[in-house]
Amino acid sequence: MLCPNCRRLISIDEPACPYCGLAKPGSRLKMRFFTFFSAGAIDVVKAIIVINAFFYIFSILLSPTAMSLSPNPLTFLSPSDRSLFLLGATGTIPIAYGRWWTLLSASFLHGGILHIFFNMAALSQLGPFVLREFGFSRFVIIYLCTGVAGFFLSYLAGIPFTIGASASICGLIGAILYYGKSRGGFYGEVIYRQAMGWVVGLVLFGVLVPGINNWAHGGGIISGILLAFLMGYQEKKSENQLHRVLAAGCIVVTLFFLLWVSLQAMYYFFSAVAS
Repeated sequence: MLCPNCRRLISIDEPACPYCGLAKPGSRLKMRFFTFFSAGAIDVVKAIIVINAFFYIFSILLSPTAMSLSPNPLTFLSPSDRSLFLLGATGTIPIAYGRWWTLLSASFLHGGILHIFFNMAALSQLGPFVLREFGFSRFVIIYLCTGVAGFFLSYLAGIPFTIGASASICGLIGAILYYGKSRGGFYGEVIYRQAMGWVVGLVLFGVLVPGINNWAHGGGIISGILLAFLMGYQEKKSENQLHRVLAAGCIVVTLFFLLWVSLQAMYYFFSAVAS
């Protein structure tokens, strides 16, 4: 059989993999766990896009009469602040109510049709590259943790109310920056310059367009570089059991809080309708 961790050929009755040391590699539970968290097991980029689209539609349906129909393209089809608050928008205002978990949930909310369109377009371009070069587990860790780090920095900076996947997307950009600079050579330099182009575009966009959370963008990029440095990428270091366990923890915690905010929002919605 192939070791579910290092993918080298071993005997099925080995008490431990002689290459990576994984105990009882022939265990069915371990084989399923490692197969699920291998690159390509599920299309994680598409899954994230679907979740973001679901929460955008959900946020509009919670308060359809409060939805913005302004001709301004930046605010067209914007959900109400009440809906966004219920579904986990973050910032100094929500956190003042003890809603610290919104640092995670806010990455799956958007304030308008253009907001979600551009963020998901960026994710569909950057996500597959990071997934390929870092692997499934490290991609999950980078995407989810850099969103939290970016929003935490913006909270420290005093941003009152904020949402969007851009902090996590900036985390992917940070990981790509590290990858390009670390790998070096012609290919690495090309990747690094392209990532720097994204950074320059983000800076210009943040300066020219009001209401952009530049603190979250900066926090996402910095934490993305740091996580990429700490975990490495496929060419230098294969994914290990720790990466998979951390990724599993990130997924479980994220799904728990997304389910929690969904149920909470539905409770308040039906309570308001009943009253």
